[in-house]
Amino acid sequence: MRDVVEIGLGKTAQRGYHLDDIAIVPSRRTRDVDDVSTAWQLDAYPFGIPCVGHPSDATMSPASAVRLGQLGGLGVLNVEGLWTRYENPAKILEELAGLGEDARATKRLQEVYAEPIRPDLIAERVRELRAGGGTVAVRVSPQHTLALAPVILDAGVDILVIQGTLVSAEHVSTTDEPLNLKEFIADLDLPVIVGGCTDYKTALHLMRTGAAGVIVGIGGDDWSTTESVLGIRVPMATAIADAAAARRDYLDETGGRYVHLIADGDMQTSGDIAKALGCGADAVMLGEPLSLCEEAPAGGAWWHSAASHPSLPRGAFEVAGEPLGSMERLLFGPADEPDGQLNLFGGLRRAMAKCGYRDLKEFQKVGLVLDR
Repeated sequence: MRDVVEIGLGKTAQRGYHLDDIAIVPSRRTRDVDDVSTAWQLDAYPFGIPCVGHPSDATMSPASAVRLGQLGGLGVLNVEGLWTRYENPAKILEELAGLGEDARATKRLQEVYAEPIRPDLIAERVRELRAGGGTVAVRVSPQHTLALAPVILDAGVDILVIQGTLVSAEHVSTTDEPLNLKEFIADLDLPVIVGGCTDYKTALHLMRTGAAGVIVGIGGDDWSTTESVLGIRVPMATAIADAAAARRDYLDETGGRYVHLIADGDMQTSGDIAKALGCGADAVMLGEPLSLCEEAPAGGAWWHSAASHPSLPRGAFEVAGEPLGSMERLLFGPADEPDGQLNLFGGLRRAMAKCGYRDLKEFQKVGLVLDR
């Protein structure tokens, strides 16, 4: 049974744990790091590392999404972002990168994102991604899926990501026709990733829509303001473990249909990534960590994709910092600092080797301990 705490007369709360609250327990076996594989596969698409780029304009341009794909990950471009609103957003990104400690940063984000989305630019950006080779993936919000899906699908993507702060399979509305995820996904012949979600029931219901992948978490980091705006905070270790339990039950329910879990939030270092995968995730969605590479289109500045919401922004603007190096160095090293921000997936490989696991599926069984 889940640990339940009484917080007052007649009101209880379930105890949840963040990634910082847990640590990995090595097994009786160690393994040579060269014998460890970080490969995974979503539907028909294989990847060398369990890394999905968070679809923020600060990190994912057509060029950086292609580069992430070349390095073994999955780049995801936001089709509601600057790249589909402006022919060439380079000057806008340069301006945003130079805002510094400007109190108007959020207002300026809202202003530049007020430009209408252009369907012709969606098609053009997908062509650019396709020309770069690799797997083509784009993100759209649930609110705009029905309107933008025809353009996206006609452009020819490989993977569709339907992502909001929180997404459910049972959205209720008395004013608009809600997106029926199950019907929508059933009509497609490409894999769909949906999320985020934070608990067992929502994860299970999203799996029942036919999604190939479910995003767990809301992209929370030091710059996220979802808790102060909405009162919502996600203890990622518990959320991932609960979603993994939902996946096991769904696997039994369907006789073997496996849904991949992508953890989004609370991850800055290679150790965080290792703990997320040890809790049951198949891959991680990285945002702010990728803003520190030289290929990041915003020059080191960072903002969450919800930070530009026109009426209720949820995410502070992070001032541009000095790049740590190329994307390749960020992902694979070499590192010259001991803080785990460089060589993210080399660190993951080392963690797997130290614990004796040869691949990601095995590593999901690693032992964990509460250390706080």
